[in-house]
Amino acid sequence: MTRKSIQIILVLIFILLPVSLTAQKAKHTFKFSATEFLLDDLPYQIISGELHPARIPAEYWKHRIKMAKAMGCNTISAYIFWNFHETEEGVFDFTKDNHNLAQFIKTVQDEDMWLILRPGPYVCAEWELGGIPPYLLRIPDIKLRCMDPRYMAAAERYIARLAEEIRPYLITRGGPILMIQIENEYGSFANDRNYLQKLKELWASNGIDVPTFTGDGATPYMLEAGTLPGSAVGLDPGSSAADFELAARMNPGVPVFSSETYPGWLTHWGESWARPDTARLMKEVKFLMDNRKSFNFYVIHGGTNFGFTAGANSGGNGYEPDVTSYDYDAPINEQGRPTYKYHALRKLIGSYLPKKGKLPDIPDTIPAIEIPLIFPTRFTSVWDNLPQPVNSVTPNSFEAYGQDYGFILYQTELIGHKKGKLTVTDIHDYAVVFLNGQYVGHLDRREGINTIDLPETKTEKPVLEILVEGMGRINFAQHLIDRKGITERVTLNGMTLMNWKIYKLPMDWKYIYDLRSSGKVLNKPGIFFKGNFSLAITGDTYFDLSNYKKGIVWVNGHNLGRYWEIGPQKRLFCPESYLRTGLNEILIFDLHLTEPKPLPALRTLE
Repeated sequence: MTRKSIQIILVLIFILLPVSLTAQKAKHTFKFSATEFLLDDLPYQIISGELHPARIPAEYWKHRIKMAKAMGCNTISAYIFWNFHETEEGVFDFTKDNHNLAQFIKTVQDEDMWLILRPGPYVCAEWELGGIPPYLLRIPDIKLRCMDPRYMAAAERYIARLAEEIRPYLITRGGPILMIQIENEYGSFANDRNYLQKLKELWASNGIDVPTFTGDGATPYMLEAGTLPGSAVGLDPGSSAADFELAARMNPGVPVFSSETYPGWLTHWGESWARPDTARLMKEVKFLMDNRKSFNFYVIHGGTNFGFTAGANSGGNGYEPDVTSYDYDAPINEQGRPTYKYHALRKLIGSYLPKKGKLPDIPDTIPAIEIPLIFPTRFTSVWDNLPQPVNSVTPNSFEAYGQDYGFILYQTELIGHKKGKLTVTDIHDYAVVFLNGQYVGHLDRREGINTIDLPETKTEKPVLEILVEGMGRINFAQHLIDRKGITERVTLNGMTLMNWKIYKLPMDWKYIYDLRSSGKVLNKPGIFFKGNFSLAITGDTYFDLSNYKKGIVWVNGHNLGRYWEIGPQKRLFCPESYLRTGLNEILIFDLHLTEPKPLPALRTLE
């Protein structure tokens, strides 16, 4: 072959290469008519299943997407949690483990599915503070979800950074992202449409050129306050023809769809597991399918609120923290397994396929294992691992001390009153109280318990200690500004107690890694128990905390979340990816127990 021939071939390769790449990444169009979604200019019914990458180990993303597809979905919907990706001001993570949003999007596309993104800034989702970063609560007079310039500066930074991640994957660039949501259920919160319009403009100015939608309840006032001209109307849920007709009247000229059709529901600590009626769901989905209405199952698979990510509500029963599991009684359970509901929906949706149409096979389930009884031992305590204290004239919230999660120990000497009625205004959210190192009792915001009687002591200057756990921040409605710890003051018989030492116990990765045993034998609650166990094979499992009272569990350094004896959840999910063959370690911090208890690991949540 001559040099000239080689040059001609190279030129041809150079010319044809873009064509080849374009063929691999075929571009489509997605837009609105006055009443319908149009994919490549043809009417398109979105049948979507909601998955949250932050609640699912990255190793399982592909499996869960395949499960949704096998149930009959053609689209995935995903909340993006701002505070999961920006934990400190200006510090973003889009690369580590299940923070890798680009990989999640690629996986959706690899499975020939479309994607709807719901990036907030606020999302609700039973997630801590509805996805808003708690570092904003360090600003004493901050206002959220409005045009407060401090909040908006942070939201603009987040939108600009997230836009960098998602821009290459828009349908306008050959990707799977069809559209994005503007905020979430804003009509349930406020009526600042300037704020909503500003968010819409920010996405556009950052190169996000796909259609947008809003999501609100099907009531006139919610739709008036929460919708935007030119943005599709999502209904949470759209259950009837009347719902769709109302939305079309309130915001004409755009498609209406059910952005949250609920196959399950959330569960709070102290409740029974939510188990919504499947017959109602089937009737609702049949209506949507019969009338070719687009819809999104919220959620098709919930996953897990690992670590400190579970949120809370503040309904008629006061403070209502969510359990760690986000099983949600969804069609695909916390382990990724199909339920009765899954099979019923698959059969129903499959009945609308063309004559020779067939749904994909259901993927194999992830193996689960049982682990023989583990016998933890006392390892150390918070009392042996206190940091240098911060001096504070009065007690203050976690956020005032620059801490977002975990625990804080508030300590003071009693001068003047030394016994009687102790009142904490207010306790957020749970605390154990000690006097001279002796356990006195607990305080519980959930039950409205913020007072306790201190017994008489002969000590000249008794030491009062209040170990406070911050649980999930409220994620819905009017009480989003939910600071943790002691939010105002502590009084004893009406006297305000001053001069506190503040010990910050964030229970983050660094704190847990640095734990050291003192060798002391303590009978004072606040103890870490450690157990070792060996595995020949790995698989998903559930650690059963039925013998324990209240606390947190880590496996090989991974925070599995909170447990609490009041239930209904007694078992914490541990995915296979957190385990290893050979030696493993489990660490349990319990607020009440002083002696360890045997610990089994079982195959299922219940």
